[in-house]
Amino acid sequence: MSHPLQVGITGGIGAGKSLVCHIFRCLGTPVYDADSRAKNLMTTDEILVGQIKKEFGAPAYLPDGSLDRTYLSSVFAHRARLETLNSLVHPRVAEDYKGWLATHRHEKYVLREAALFYEIGISRSVDKMIVVSAPEDIRIKRVIARDAHRTEEDIQAIMKNQLPEEEKAKRADFIIYNDDQHMIIPQVLQLHTGFISRGPSFKETQVS
Repeated sequence: MSHPLQVGITGGIGAGKSLVCHIFRCLGTPVYDADSRAKNLMTTDEILVGQIKKEFGAPAYLPDGSLDRTYLSSVFAHRARLETLNSLVHPRVAEDYKGWLATHRHEKYVLREAALFYEIGISRSVDKMIVVSAPEDIRIKRVIARDAHRTEEDIQAIMKNQLPEEEKAKRADFIIYNDDQHMIIPQVLQLHTGFISRGPSFKETQVS
């Protein structure tokens, strides 16, 4: 049975991976947004809902079945508790992705987008990895402009829970620079063409 090339895409908060994925979607590429799917599964997957209630208590959910994000926000301030939550969510997301991938098995390639690809150890589940990269100061400015409720301290706390930018770059097969110095669309087009052709000249390298 034919199967698509599976390409992971990640980047630190504010790097711009959502923008890059939007461009890939405009080119007709199926994109699995693991972070959005995780949020959905946390309220619709009965197994996961039961696990979260058991671990974090019934107050994790509001009477209408939605997540009490204020209650759960304390989880993100404690690494051990956050790791526990991730250990519950990510296996269910992995199962969800398998089903999604089966529906796209005739595509040339698909993208699997996730913020914590390296941190949770799923980079080995894809054939290639893209890292969207931007300097920390630019990333902070973007997030502050985007999320009015976040402070610089909030953003830096999130960054501390993510693999450093330099380490992501070392592990990447391809890097897309979103640093206000490089044009994004040509970089995406170069990768898209390579993934479609999958020819011998398409090698693991940084996007020029």
